[in-house]
Amino acid sequence: MSFKKWLQSRLTSHGFACGGIDGEIGPVTLYALRSFQKANNLPVTGQADKATVEALRRTSSSVAFEEKGFIPDRDKQEPDDGRKGYWPRQKDVAAFYGDVGTRQTQIEVPWTMRLAWDKNVRIRKMTLHEEVAPSAVRVFEKLRGMYSDREIKALGLDLFGGSLNVRRMRGGSRYSMHSWGIAIDFDPERNRLSWKRPQARLSLDDVIPYWQAWEAEGWLSLGRVRNFDWMHVQAARL
Repeated sequence: MSFKKWLQSRLTSHGFACGGIDGEIGPVTLYALRSFQKANNLPVTGQADKATVEALRRTSSSVAFEEKGFIPDRDKQEPDDGRKGYWPRQKDVAAFYGDVGTRQTQIEVPWTMRLAWDKNVRIRKMTLHEEVAPSAVRVFEKLRGMYSDREIKALGLDLFGGSLNVRRMRGGSRYSMHSWGIAIDFDPERNRLSWKRPQARLSLDDVIPYWQAWEAEGWLSLGRVRNFDWMHVQAARL
């Protein structure tokens, strides 16, 4: 195994996924490396320096190994369910955000998106509640710095599945989180409502930095928490 592949394997085994173990040190691997350094109180150099390599060599008791490679530590990849954020629980969203469909604004996305239901239509803006819009902008700016155009397309982050949509939850009487403009869907075709890990594209290991960017702002992934509806992220806790 080459050093670059070893580096990716060790980062992944410590819970900082790099996507494929392919020896290509791109933005996702560099983000994982810097995140590992920060989490271990190392100088955040983005380089595989001596201190970082020594830290990577340490074997966590929770990491499993196989002859053909490392198994990612799924416990370390689980989100914190939005507890670090200040978004309300679903039952309290009306009191927090107001009436459905109100207080909306538009944000600009830093890459061109296509409508998932009509891929010939390209957009650069989406409608969100004014309370969550600044947070979403910060996430999109972070993602723009993490992923190339090719990686954004490969992950399906260029396929917009909807934000504001005043409607009831599927099979229920309560309003969907989309009704307040506090939820966003990406690439619904490859992340269908009932699809679980690993069938859903956004459930794979190379997407973990994407979810961590949302979770750092307190947003919640139903896929990460409940293993369904992987297209969906929302500014509301369960």
